[in-house]
Amino acid sequence: MAGGAADASEDGEPATWVNVLLLGLGLLLLAAAVGQWRARPSGGEETSTPGWMRTIDDFTVAKAGGAGFALSALNPKNLLLTVAAAAEIAEMGLSAGRQAALLLGFVLVGSAGVLTPLVLALVLRDRSRELLEDLRGWMARYNAVIMGVLFLLIGAKLIGDAVSGLSG
Repeated sequence: MAGGAADASEDGEPATWVNVLLLGLGLLLLAAAVGQWRARPSGGEETSTPGWMRTIDDFTVAKAGGAGFALSALNPKNLLLTVAAAAEIAEMGLSAGRQAALLLGFVLVGSAGVLTPLVLALVLRDRSRELLEDLRGWMARYNAVIMGVLFLLIGAKLIGDAVSGLSG
């Protein structure tokens, strides 16, 4: 893993550059949280479904899975979170194999939002349509709040880890 090659730990302690990276990522996530919170719809404001989301109604299961993967893997917010997770894992001083396994676990857990509807559609077929439509509506309505809270929590954790590492 890249962290091991770049000496992410020094004598069992995280390297200074890792803590600085975590601090920067944490601050970026806090800024993203503020942006998401400000972009949320006000009380009675109707949330419109983005055009790209409306086009997926006619997708096959395979197309929907591919689109979900592409939208997740190429999303800058997801990339930021993955880099932060990789930095946290790299500073643990584990072997490259264990680092890769932990990062894979992170990606799988992080992909639950994409994989769960796909599995539901495959298993329940037509019976999943109403459930998934209700879920999509709820997530579209509260997307800014969901993302804002997620960014706030992860950003605060990264900043806490960085401050602890830099002061220790």
